[in-house]
Amino acid sequence: MKKIKRIGVLTGGGDCPGLNAVIRGVVDTAILDYGIEVYGIRDGYSGLINKKISKLELTDVSGILPRGGTILGTSNRDNPFMYHTNEKDKDGNLKYIDVSKEVLKTVDYNDLDVIITIGGDGTQAIANRLYEECGIPVVGVPKTIDNDIDGTDVTFGFDTALSIATSAIDKLHSTAESHHRIMVIEVMGRYAGWIALHSGIAGGSDVILIPELPFTMDKIAEKINSRTKQGKRFSLITVAEGAKMKGGNVVAQRKVADPNDPIRLGGISTIIGNKIEDLTGIETRFTILGHVQRGGSPSPFDRILATRFGYHAVVAAVEGKFGHLVGVRGEYIKTTPIAEAIAVPRRVKPDSELVKTAMAVGTSFGI
Repeated sequence: MKKIKRIGVLTGGGDCPGLNAVIRGVVDTAILDYGIEVYGIRDGYSGLINKKISKLELTDVSGILPRGGTILGTSNRDNPFMYHTNEKDKDGNLKYIDVSKEVLKTVDYNDLDVIITIGGDGTQAIANRLYEECGIPVVGVPKTIDNDIDGTDVTFGFDTALSIATSAIDKLHSTAESHHRIMVIEVMGRYAGWIALHSGIAGGSDVILIPELPFTMDKIAEKINSRTKQGKRFSLITVAEGAKMKGGNVVAQRKVADPNDPIRLGGISTIIGNKIEDLTGIETRFTILGHVQRGGSPSPFDRILATRFGYHAVVAAVEGKFGHLVGVRGEYIKTTPIAEAIAVPRRVKPDSELVKTAMAVGTSFGI
């Protein structure tokens, strides 16, 4: 097996607290433990396509552990197999081309023996194609606040986003109680309900709405009216951005010319807020937390997990476990083939212990 001398590392997809901790873990482990050079690839796959690469030294990662975002920059639009151009076809649609050969040239020119790809399912799907179709050695590190990658029990970034969402619910709790209002809090998560479920339970939400359990407005109103009869003059509703009514569709904020993710979710809280006020007669306000959940310093849990991922990604590279994703299973970090790890998104199971716990303490899921 070829000895690893140079590692490339990139961050792809949406930003997330803990990215810098992974980068630090990769650089420190590679240089200090193995004497391997590390090269930072700027702005996700754009760096491989447009040759934006520079060497990372220990001084470059000094002090970045508690910082949010990523020092390398990121992008969720630069798929080398469907790279956007400024040209349009006869129907006015943007044209996309395959520039994966440019990626291979960049890897060869810089003598990179392996690429560590830090990102979510989209980033890892591209990494797997580069490995299987272009022969580029890759090792994946799962990243997403949505916690929806099946190759790991938990992703770094989720705990920080959960803390931010829970803190927001706590703050809205006091104003809801003071004004005797219903507060609807919309959180991120795409098509997975992990953030809504965990923050809703932690924040004491009376109603939690997740994509995995389509809801009806009548059931939500029933819960609110029941609380009113008990003398409870306010209610909290936490809703995932990908939640939908029974028989309905997700609410799209807008559609964009992006083949990787053409639908931007958002706005379900507005619809719920207006309808629930009509049904109950109680003043209802809504808050969309949005990208504030992605920002800020990572929690201690995420710092530790991200550092472990960085270390084990280097170990996997040295051991030749290419085409694999590192992930936490119980107490240990293990590797799973990327194709297997992203084959099925990790969703909340409707009959899970956590859902049953929430129901047992009186939480409604609108079903």
